[in-house]
Amino acid sequence: MAIRDSFCGWAAAWASPPEAFTALAGLGPASCRQLERYRTHWGPDPLPRLARQLHGGRRVVLPADPAFPPALLNLERPPLRLHWSGRGWLWPLLHRRQAIAVVGTRRPSRHGLAMAEAIGAALAQAGWPVVSGLAEGIDGAVHRGCLAHGGRPVAVLGTPLERVYPRHHEALQAEVAAEGLLVSELPAGTAVQAGHFAARNRLQVGLSQAVVVVECPLRSGALHSATLAMRQELPLWVVPADAGKASAAGSNRLLAQDATVLLEPADLIRQLGPGPLAPADALPPSEAQALGTVDPALVLALGRGASLEQLCLALDQPVAVLAARLLALELRGQVRAEPGLCWRPI
Repeated sequence: MAIRDSFCGWAAAWASPPEAFTALAGLGPASCRQLERYRTHWGPDPLPRLARQLHGGRRVVLPADPAFPPALLNLERPPLRLHWSGRGWLWPLLHRRQAIAVVGTRRPSRHGLAMAEAIGAALAQAGWPVVSGLAEGIDGAVHRGCLAHGGRPVAVLGTPLERVYPRHHEALQAEVAAEGLLVSELPAGTAVQAGHFAARNRLQVGLSQAVVVVECPLRSGALHSATLAMRQELPLWVVPADAGKASAAGSNRLLAQDATVLLEPADLIRQLGPGPLAPADALPPSEAQALGTVDPALVLALGRGASLEQLCLALDQPVAVLAARLLALELRGQVRAEPGLCWRPI
């Protein structure tokens, strides 16, 4: 953000010479060299290339893109890019961390599976995008619960987008891509390694404003996600389980570390409130007015204000189509046009 603000925009920063960056606070020689390699890779004008990728089926969100979630930039190892497939209009919600992560073990008990599916269903009905990893066990159950109730699942993969793991999740992965979003930091053709599944935990937490652990043993990726959530001071809920089950030893131990006990999904929804995709009659009056429009996806992508270029990248639609949608909202008194092809909600 310091780079953008210092150069009055990303476009101006991208076009500036290398020596212009050396005076910025916090950018040492190593960071400047890395930035220059990044600019050399993408060329002098990356936006047309990004547009070609979006419309050619190769969908990528880069750190300089308006849709890129800023919380991911604060990670110890930020992703260089995020490959995605599905409904691109969900990116503005992830940018604002308006989603809930639900994680757990690959080998849960029947109780854990039932709770995961119920939590996914409750979050979907309340209008919350549901982030998980599409793995065996808890992840798959929460995605199925979300989909069964018309929700928007977000699956952060430990493989490239074209790979399916486990193999029998092929139909589930296709349904998540159709109704929600698949996200991976791994480019096509990357050889899958065990460390990739652990690395995705940081992305799941970084896209979410709260984390729910359903069931996990003492050594698990879900426990790692919970640790990351506590470090970032995010709300953490844990479903208690039989103290004698090894599959729940890790999640039960979290209850002694200031995690909130989650006895039933309704308790979670009462504390969270309606999500960004909730029906208008479930929202407070001010929010209901913002979403009470013929084009809620565009209003959500607009946020507090955005340019036509930003909206094209976020929603993956041609300029002519978006211009017509914006005009309709303007005529309804929902948005206001500003100089520089920008729009702001009224």
